[in-house]
Amino acid sequence: MMKYVLLTLKKMLRYLLKPLSFLPAFFMMYFIFHLSGQPGEQSLQLSGEVNSWVLSFLNRRLALGWSADQLTAYTVLMHAYMRKLAHLTEYFLLAVSIAMPFYVYRIRGFWLVILAAFFCISFAFLDEYHQSFIAERSSSWKDVAIDSCGSLAGIYFTRIVGFIGRKTLFAPLSLKK
Repeated sequence: MMKYVLLTLKKMLRYLLKPLSFLPAFFMMYFIFHLSGQPGEQSLQLSGEVNSWVLSFLNRRLALGWSADQLTAYTVLMHAYMRKLAHLTEYFLLAVSIAMPFYVYRIRGFWLVILAAFFCISFAFLDEYHQSFIAERSSSWKDVAIDSCGSLAGIYFTRIVGFIGRKTLFAPLSLKK
């Protein structure tokens, strides 16, 4: 009896959750597209606020003791680096959210890297092209390179986590005997 319950559970997980595994990728694509669609001034203001918040948080948590003037100076100094780190992070998350469903659908190894990288890097090119039509924004090859690095890191992160999970956590759920 328990054997049939487990088989039913496995089938339900496969047929219900597998198609839903693409939703985070769509969310990340929308999020990236939305951020790149902001006018230049609005984008600079948002990244400045995030930069200020992160540095204020670090100042409080690490007890760095920066004065308000120092915090402002560091915020200005770190602004460009934080924007590039945001590119890297966005595309890392996009790559994970794309590579994980591929992994679930048993696209692994070389083909996982090729397909996910092609998709993410193509999206980075399209995103930069889209950005070139936005007021006070421009496209940059450097951003595409940074996006690509974030994507590759996310893909390899997914490969490592997927392999470890498949060999440990999900081994009991496998249909193989």
